[in-house]
Amino acid sequence: MQKILDAILADELDAIGSLDVPESYRGVTVHADEADMFSGLETRDKDPRKSLHVDEVATPELGPGEALVAVMASAINYNTVWTSIFEPVSTFGFLKKLGGRHNLPYHVVGSDLAGVVVRVGPGVTAWKPGDRVVAHCLDVPLEAPDGHNDTMLDPQQRIWGFETNFGGLADLALVKSNQLMPMPKHLTWEEAASPGLVNSTAYRQLVSTNGANMKQGDTVLIWGASGGLGSYATQFALNGGATPICVVSSPEKAEIVRSMGAELIIDRSAEGYKFWKNEHEQDPREWKRFGAKIRELTGGEDPDIVFEHPGRETFGASVFVARKGGKIVTCASTSGYMHQYDNRYLWMNLKSIISSHFANYREAWEANRLIAKGKIHPTVSKVYSMDETGQAAFDVHRNAHQGKVGVLCLAPEEGLGVLDHELRAQHLTAINRFRGV
Repeated sequence: MQKILDAILADELDAIGSLDVPESYRGVTVHADEADMFSGLETRDKDPRKSLHVDEVATPELGPGEALVAVMASAINYNTVWTSIFEPVSTFGFLKKLGGRHNLPYHVVGSDLAGVVVRVGPGVTAWKPGDRVVAHCLDVPLEAPDGHNDTMLDPQQRIWGFETNFGGLADLALVKSNQLMPMPKHLTWEEAASPGLVNSTAYRQLVSTNGANMKQGDTVLIWGASGGLGSYATQFALNGGATPICVVSSPEKAEIVRSMGAELIIDRSAEGYKFWKNEHEQDPREWKRFGAKIRELTGGEDPDIVFEHPGRETFGASVFVARKGGKIVTCASTSGYMHQYDNRYLWMNLKSIISSHFANYREAWEANRLIAKGKIHPTVSKVYSMDETGQAAFDVHRNAHQGKVGVLCLAPEEGLGVLDHELRAQHLTAINRFRGV
């Protein structure tokens, strides 16, 4: 592995294909025999620092249409947090169903990467050893007809590193070649690794015709606007001629979205919204108070689009505040999966709930292209070493982070990997915006 790393650091990428691939490598794992370790604990009390390990694991066999990538950096996503606390189910069920190489007593996790291709399998023509790449996390065989209009509808669609093994929080990662995209030349390894999953997801939710199909002039309510998903949703809204209403949970987070160009901001901590009276009953008066605050900011307008991802805690309010004929576009449910809302406000006002789960290859490619052009920027706030991945996941689990949290894999330090220094200089303030938090 050291020879591969030396070649990458020396920018001798043409030599990568001639170097031996090691028989094993470091990877961040969860263990099947620990899947019940948090039984009986509340979700917030489950600690990723206890379940995530850094192990030496065997290098998987490379198959047709696949690529093996030397991972310079990766990032933390909520699916890694869910994997680490074995919620809503253990991911070993996914691996068992997938079978073959993936069905192991350990799961190498991670759904983002930036790195260099070291090997490609039979049939791969678009990529070669030495290519600098990032990866999106859609793993799909496209053997069924269902996915050929939108690959997210393929019945065998999976999320790499979550529903498959050999993920990106490792020195090596196994991906399908159609997961690969060019690494933006003006970014460091850790910056380039961080947008993949959340940037693509936000693009599909807001911009794509498969999502909200956002247009100029739309008003978009964005929950968690300074977080991993929300920070990209805010950028897409601003770039697309929409007006974001950014919901945050502290003055510091409000300042972050304000620095991005957002003007309409709701600080939940200051307003003290309590959408639930108790575990079983919501408070419609709080929905109305929240809606009144939105109208106060917008001059009387309700949101055309609500960008939803907290889930249970906020979903009733989201359905209520969307305008007549508006769209609630939802992915994930970080506060709980069992949503409740008053259907009268949906059906009588012709509102739509649109589900969105990651993105297809085209959407991911377009989202990455905007990053490469300097139109959308990474939102890295903090970077950890691979040995500190448990702490990184713990911070995300506790919402003690901003934007994206990066993880160095093979990269020995931050700040490496930039090729286009001129483009970087033009956008340096935006690139570093979240690092001051």
